[in-house]
Amino acid sequence: MTIQAIINNAVKRLKLEGKLLTPDFYAEAFCKEAKKAGMNVEDCTHLEKFTKSLNPEFQKDLKNYHIKTQHEFVRFIISKLNRTNPTISTQVVESHLLLAKRVFQVIAVLHNKEAATLAKQTISALGSGAKPEQIDGFRQLWVNFLTTYDDTFLQKLKSLGNVDSDDLKKSIEGLNLDAGGGMVDSTPVLEKVSKLLISSFVPSIASSVNDTIANISIKIQQNPSLLESESIEKEIKSAISLRIALDKESVKEMVESIDGVLDKLSLRLIDMIEKSDSSNEEIQSIKKELESYAESPVTNFKVAHKKLYTIAVALEENTQLLSKDLKNHSGEVNALSKKVKKLEKELEAAKQESKEDFLTKLYNRRALDDFMEIKEAEFKRYERNFSVVMFDLDKFKDVNDTFGHDAGDAVLVAFAKILKKECRTVDVVGRFGGEEFLAILSETDTKGGVIFAEKVRKHVQKARFMYQSNRISVTVSSGVAERAKHISLSATANSADEYLYVAKKNGRNRVEYKKK
Repeated sequence: MTIQAIINNAVKRLKLEGKLLTPDFYAEAFCKEAKKAGMNVEDCTHLEKFTKSLNPEFQKDLKNYHIKTQHEFVRFIISKLNRTNPTISTQVVESHLLLAKRVFQVIAVLHNKEAATLAKQTISALGSGAKPEQIDGFRQLWVNFLTTYDDTFLQKLKSLGNVDSDDLKKSIEGLNLDAGGGMVDSTPVLEKVSKLLISSFVPSIASSVNDTIANISIKIQQNPSLLESESIEKEIKSAISLRIALDKESVKEMVESIDGVLDKLSLRLIDMIEKSDSSNEEIQSIKKELESYAESPVTNFKVAHKKLYTIAVALEENTQLLSKDLKNHSGEVNALSKKVKKLEKELEAAKQESKEDFLTKLYNRRALDDFMEIKEAEFKRYERNFSVVMFDLDKFKDVNDTFGHDAGDAVLVAFAKILKKECRTVDVVGRFGGEEFLAILSETDTKGGVIFAEKVRKHVQKARFMYQSNRISVTVSSGVAERAKHISLSATANSADEYLYVAKKNGRNRVEYKKK
């Protein structure tokens, strides 16, 4: 085989091994091909000659380190010459290995798929005690990556904003992208919002739209970008207030209209009753006459029948007149009846909203105050005693901090159900505020209030409060006060609150009250 053939085979070897055509790699490949061809080339035996000239210890080290090229041999000799302390050198090697691992760990989390994959493979090799030729193979892969890396793809992003090839994060932050990866354009979103907002301006009950509302609606519809300005906020609030005012005025007019119709109906009914008064008197007179005709009922029956017939005719005439009148107004009555039902539902909803706690569905603070006043009036007038019990969930803040406010709300709802279950139908229970609840117990003294409070406390202590598979331990403290033992309603409520504080102070999960 000729030298030229060995050269060609050496170049092919480098390509198959994925190595670059550098002097060191070429020399190594050439010598391997020459040895394979059985050709003795002097340049390929220099390393063997140099090795034989070293002492046995160095020859052993060369063998352990798998030195194969003159370049590696020179680096080995230099390291031996620089080494003053074997222990320090070992520490340096270990430090270099650790540093290399950390560097590859950093590369593994960077935003380049090829580099990250290669870094993970290199870390695995270093951690599993790779042989020198394996480590050398990874070194070559990194050389290949460095020499072939191309970042010109970043230039394609210049049309979307500022691009900095040295800082990928800064480049991404500088791009004008929306959540879907396109250019940010708020116009479609503002148009949708403007349509919803304009719809909210339209009165739900009133039949007409105020000019001010119409003007601002047109302004926003023509230029939705106004919603991004601060100046439009006052106009929007004003438009909403006007819409509410129009609805209220319309409701007021409906109620007045209904009142007018009811007045007319009342007058007609009164007129009918007045017209039937004479007939009623006749009926009473006939009844007395029938009683006096016991001896000869047949003789006087014709007279009674005539009078009864006269009354029946009068009632029939009044009924026919009323029926005719009702038919004439049936359309108006039906329409008003529908409006009345609608208003009744709205009033009932407003009534419930004003007296019901939105979360627990118990009575709220306002409703409890009203019931307290009613009980106070009954006490003063009829001496009907009652007791007030204040409840407070122990360490409720810890529940919110540990499991979240949704869990806290779930606990409040569960406790409200316990109160409803334990109280009587004549009792009133409600949410006083936050985690505080209040019970008004009718015809109940302190002893009865304590019994009720203890039942609730034990129920809570045994209950399983669960939220998202987490069991929450809950206890409750309470204070009891009886109206008959206090000079006023406010003194009774304050006393219950004070004993609740005492229960908290004395260790929680207990009921406190005035012992004497």
